[in-house]
Amino acid sequence: MAKIALITGATAGIGEACAQLFAKQGYNLIITGRRTERLRKIHRELTNTYSIKAQILNMDVRNKTEVKTQLESLDPEWKAVDVLINNAGLSVGLEPIHEGNTDDWDTMIDTNVKGLLYVSKIVSNWMVERKQGHIINLGSIAGKETYANGNVYCATKHAVDSLNKAMRIDLLPYGIKVTGIHPGAVETEFSEVRFKGDTERAKKVYEGYEALSALDIAETIWFAVSRPANVNINDLVIMPTAQANTSHLVRGRGKE
Repeated sequence: MAKIALITGATAGIGEACAQLFAKQGYNLIITGRRTERLRKIHRELTNTYSIKAQILNMDVRNKTEVKTQLESLDPEWKAVDVLINNAGLSVGLEPIHEGNTDDWDTMIDTNVKGLLYVSKIVSNWMVERKQGHIINLGSIAGKETYANGNVYCATKHAVDSLNKAMRIDLLPYGIKVTGIHPGAVETEFSEVRFKGDTERAKKVYEGYEALSALDIAETIWFAVSRPANVNINDLVIMPTAQANTSHLVRGRGKE
């Protein structure tokens, strides 16, 4: 059987780009997400375009029971996951801490931290049994720095950074690779979600410079996964050329 990649949050952005790229590389896929119709559409595209098999798991990573039920419903051969891409994540709101919306905080913590843990707990056990596998955790430059009004989002991505290091230590005896990928500005649905559907405000985030694309990140993930067996990329920060860090970004040169 071909290798298997499980990708959370595969309905758009980096997750969808990973699904396309890994399918092109001959991986069979388990794609997860909350948008059923979107998952089905991507499933049709992947299986029609590439000679692969794919499974859909319609689940919200925030729901521990749903995650367990969906993952355990897979047939045994599908539990031989070679690559887990913990991509599901989001930012909601951009307010100072004293004005923050606690519902937004819950959504970010439950998705970015607890959701990653719920999925990793189950899949890592499958990998431990086989003594092989590779876990990719999608972090952010926000997990390396803290910026104004980013408070809780930054905290969740700092948690991902720490969990990535902890997984690397804990799973080391089983030959399991663990990699953290930390992008800067990537033009996806991210800002539209952060600003709760305000597309005009979201567009302004990417004006005047060329942001990273979802494919840029998918190709970086593929680079990490495709290294020889003796090589593990522990941690990788990737930025647009126009961005140095969260507070230094050059606009006005346009997109080439």
